Amino acid sequence: MRNIYLELLETEEAGHNIVLATVTGIIGSTPQKPGSSAIFKNNRLISGTVGGGVVEGKVQEAAKSCSVSHNSKLLHLMLNSDISEKDEAICGGEIDILVDADPGIHLQVFQAMQKSADNREPGVLITMITKHAEDRIHINRYWMTGNNIPPIPIRFLEKVEPEAKRIIASADHDNFMQMELSHPGEEPSSLFFIEPVFPMPRLVIAGAGHIGKALSHIAGLLDFEVTVIDDRADFANSANLPDADHIIVKDIGEAMTEAVKSSDTFFVIVTRGHNDDANALKPCIGSGAAYIGMIGSSGKVARMKAEFIEKKWASVEQWNRIHTPIGLNIKSKTVEEIAISIAAELILVKNKN
Repeated sequence: MRNIYLELLETEEAGHNIVLATVTGIIGSTPQKPGSSAIFKNNRLISGTVGGGVVEGKVQEAAKSCSVSHNSKLLHLMLNSDISEKDEAICGGEIDILVDADPGIHLQVFQAMQKSADNREPGVLITMITKHAEDRIHINRYWMTGNNIPPIPIRFLEKVEPEAKRIIASADHDNFMQMELSHPGEEPSSLFFIEPVFPMPRLVIAGAGHIGKALSHIAGLLDFEVTVIDDRADFANSANLPDADHIIVKDIGEAMTEAVKSSDTFFVIVTRGHNDDANALKPCIGSGAAYIGMIGSSGKVARMKAEFIEKKWASVEQWNRIHTPIGLNIKSKTVEEIAISIAAELILVKNKN
C-alpha cells in the first residue's frame, strides 16, 4: 500500500493534533492485518484504515482521548465481545492496535524513510514500545536499511538486527514481526514491531491515449509508481495525465529500451498502432520484468507472435510470458472497463509474487 508514514510527513506540515494508529497483532479473523495504519487529525480519520466500521470507531475514540492526554496507548479489542452484534457482523478474532499520540516527534525517522523511498531503497520501520504503566507507554522509532544501523540500545540491537535484515531480504510486504525483549534483571520488557517498507512497484504505460490515461488514474489508486510514455506531447503532459508520477515524451521504442526492467516493474503496452506496439514490446522481451502486457485483438496478437518468432525477436517461451490480449476477461467494452480489467490483472500478478 502507499506509504502512510510519508503521508504523515505532509499532514504534519499542515498542523498538529495528529494521531497515528497501527495494527500490531491479530488472532483469528480480523478486518485488517498487522501494519495497517490510519491517520487521525482533529478527531477525524483523514487517511488509511485499521478495520473500518465499529473497530475504526473505537480506535477513533481512543485517538481522541490520546490527542487530549498526549499519552499513547496499546488497544486490545476482542471482536466477539468488544463489538456488539447489533453494530456489525462479528469477526470473532482479536486485534491489537498501537495508538501513537504524537508521531510528530519522530519526523526525522519518517524523513529518512522518505529519502530511502526516493532512492527506491527498501527498509524496515522499527517501533520500540516500553510500558511504564497500565495506561502509559513510551514509543521510540528507528529506520533501518541494508546500509545503516539505527541507534537502538545495543542489548536489543543484537537480537533485532538479524530479524530486520531477514525481513528486508525477504522482499515480503506482509512480513510484519513482533518481538518482546527484556534485559535480565530489568523491568519492564520492551515490545518491538518490525515493519517492512518497500518501494512501490513501477508501472510503465506505453501509450497516453484513452486507455493509458484511464489506467494511470486507476493504478495510482492501487499504489503503483506510474510512468507514461508517448511521443506525442499533446497527449503526454500533466494536463492529460494528472495522476502519472512521471511523463516521458520520446520515441516509444527508445524510451522503453531505456526503462528499468526489474522484478518490480510492470509494463503495459497500449499504443496507437501495430508498429509502436512492436517497438515498445521488443525491449521487454527476455527481461526480468514482473509483467509484460500488450493490448490487441486475437488476430493482431497472432500476427505479431508469428512475426516475433519468425524474426527471432522472441522465443515461444518468451512470447508466452506476455499477457496478450491484455487484462482479465470481464467482458469489458468501455475504455474504463478495459482499464479496470488490466488493473485487475496487474493486481493478480503483483499479489502472486
